[in-house]
Amino acid sequence: MAVAKSPNNAKKRTSAKKQMTNDKYLNRELSWIEFNDRVLREGKRSDIPLLEQLNFLSIVTSNFNEFFQVRVASVKRLLKNSPGGKDISGRTPKQQLKDISTRARQVMQEQQDALQKRIIPALAKEGFVCKRPKQFTVQQKEFAQEIFKAQILPLLTPLRTDSQEFPKIANLKWHAAFLLKPISGIKIANKEFAAKPGTPIVALVQIPDAIPNLIWLPGDKEDVKEFTTVADLLLQYGSQLFDGYEATKHLLFNVALDADFAVDEDANDIVQAMQEVLVARQSSFAVRMVCDKSSSELQKFLAQKLNLKADDIYAFDGLVDAATLCEIGDAENTDHLRNKRWENFQNSVLPEDEPYWDTIKRRDVILHVPYESYNPVVKFLNDAADDPEVLSIKMTLYRTGRGSPIISALEKAARNGKQVTVLVELKARFDEERNIAWAEELEKAGVLVVYGLVNLKVHAKILMVIRREQEAFKRYVHLATGNYNPRTARIYSDLSLFTANHEIANDATKFFNIVTGYSALQKMKYLAMAPVDLKSKLLSMIQREIELSTPQTPGLIIAKMNSLADEEVISALYKANRAGVRVMLNIRGICMLLPGVPGMSENIRVVSIVDRYLEHSRVFYFQNGASPEIYLASADWMPRNLDRRIELMFPILDSAAFKEIKRILDVYFDSNINSYELQSDGSWTALKPKAGESPKRAQEILYNEYKARNDRNKAPKTRFIVRRK
Repeated sequence: MAVAKSPNNAKKRTSAKKQMTNDKYLNRELSWIEFNDRVLREGKRSDIPLLEQLNFLSIVTSNFNEFFQVRVASVKRLLKNSPGGKDISGRTPKQQLKDISTRARQVMQEQQDALQKRIIPALAKEGFVCKRPKQFTVQQKEFAQEIFKAQILPLLTPLRTDSQEFPKIANLKWHAAFLLKPISGIKIANKEFAAKPGTPIVALVQIPDAIPNLIWLPGDKEDVKEFTTVADLLLQYGSQLFDGYEATKHLLFNVALDADFAVDEDANDIVQAMQEVLVARQSSFAVRMVCDKSSSELQKFLAQKLNLKADDIYAFDGLVDAATLCEIGDAENTDHLRNKRWENFQNSVLPEDEPYWDTIKRRDVILHVPYESYNPVVKFLNDAADDPEVLSIKMTLYRTGRGSPIISALEKAARNGKQVTVLVELKARFDEERNIAWAEELEKAGVLVVYGLVNLKVHAKILMVIRREQEAFKRYVHLATGNYNPRTARIYSDLSLFTANHEIANDATKFFNIVTGYSALQKMKYLAMAPVDLKSKLLSMIQREIELSTPQTPGLIIAKMNSLADEEVISALYKANRAGVRVMLNIRGICMLLPGVPGMSENIRVVSIVDRYLEHSRVFYFQNGASPEIYLASADWMPRNLDRRIELMFPILDSAAFKEIKRILDVYFDSNINSYELQSDGSWTALKPKAGESPKRAQEILYNEYKARNDRNKAPKTRFIVRRK
């Protein structure tokens, strides 16, 4: 793992700023790369535990993998189909691809520098030493050769490249390419296998998934654990695959393939159509190649075969795969290299040992994961499945994870005779195959499964339980900003609402009638639904804020979301700014709005928090004169959410719940640690405590508040004993 020279990062960021913006809008793709740069910067912080630094650097890789498969592939299609078109930042597809390549290369180089110059030396100080084959001791060399021969070689399948059809490269799998040369004096037994004159003899070998990527080496020191990687062993000993040839050069590489496929919405069998998409994804066109710099000849060979241009090749000296290094976390005695564990506390309102029906009837309840445990959602469903008075359960599912207790509870409910209806969104990208599997599992258990809607992804998060109470029906509704996924609920920060409010339940009934049947669109009192009226409601509330704003009492809009990219909404916020409305935005990822520009956005502030939990909740506050309103939503302010998906936005009507969520918003905007602020030139500045100001880290503050609340609830109650004669 040779160390690459570090470029001047400050100069790189300066050039990136100039590329990213025009006078009004930031480019969506470049704005997303800046989010990944913020993740990278967290991975370069020496004040967080080493394996947490490594985790952030690994997230940079996984983020870029999806970005190239989907977003860059989409821009490449635009280049082919509409080369002269421009996005709202004024860029043609060609300009976008050029700028993406430049900025992504900078961020990826910084990531490699961090891995090679910071992480690997720091791991060595902790007793985890990475060794390249040239550094092996005699004992380690013998061990490595035996491991390769016995456990790796039998799993390898070399593929020749001089046949009529170039081999299919598996998406995002690491491969080794070998440039071969016949050994003098050895005849090729079968002339069919001899290469054509003038054709380079190149073989490809995929690194198998069946074994760990780290190989622990024998050593003499008890407090030092030395390791190497399967990739290094393959490059060192891979020539054993090619009898009669010697490997003169080699290259480690992986390829990201296009995953921006749309299912045929007119297909008679939507499941089969989705399965066809999954098959097609495995042989789609190459979008990007990441490789080491060991052979420019093999780089050029692969680029030609994969139809990749120079801007599509991301080559690095001593390439390090962050995900491979993350396997060190599986070793013993690494707890001190991680964050101190944060608990998931029991919700302070919902009872642990009885059903929630009576509690929810008395008041609305907010659940804030992962500070609070996700168990109440699972318990709510299990109680409904077991309760003989529950007649029906309806819900939407977008992503739910493997081995989900949500699925188990729904199946149990169906077996117990409940009418269970689940709208499954098969088009949840990269979860399609899993969704198909558990949708079929639900059907086998007797659940009525509805496979989404034509041309619209159902991204709304809603669950309704209908229960018979005193010869009447009572409806209990759960609405959320995040998916019904207990796994991601441990690391994604999301908010949800349990309510028995009659009007919201009426709206929920209308919603399910619309998305599962033939019901015409019906006006809902409290729920706003995209693509019907959610966007228009947002715009009307922004306009209302403008009309109510005065110099003495300026309006106020506070919004927290993942991304802001809708041109119409951004224009409305600019208009609000000119009317004196203060706008405070907490945007985790993409933000195409440009704050701090005199006459356009000087009253708009944009911050972003990157910390141990992924910020995922969508919260919108409107001051509305003296009658403030708060809404939660499944939707970001993006065209796809507001115009092309089924989404829900819902109000917080309970005063205690309202106060709790407003407090959460205040904490986010008061944070000066793990927080960044968007500047008027499109760059992001890390916030730091000012002179005399105490450090304020939003997620830590929230954790401590929930912990204190939990401690109060668990504390034994004081009893006063009255003396009597």
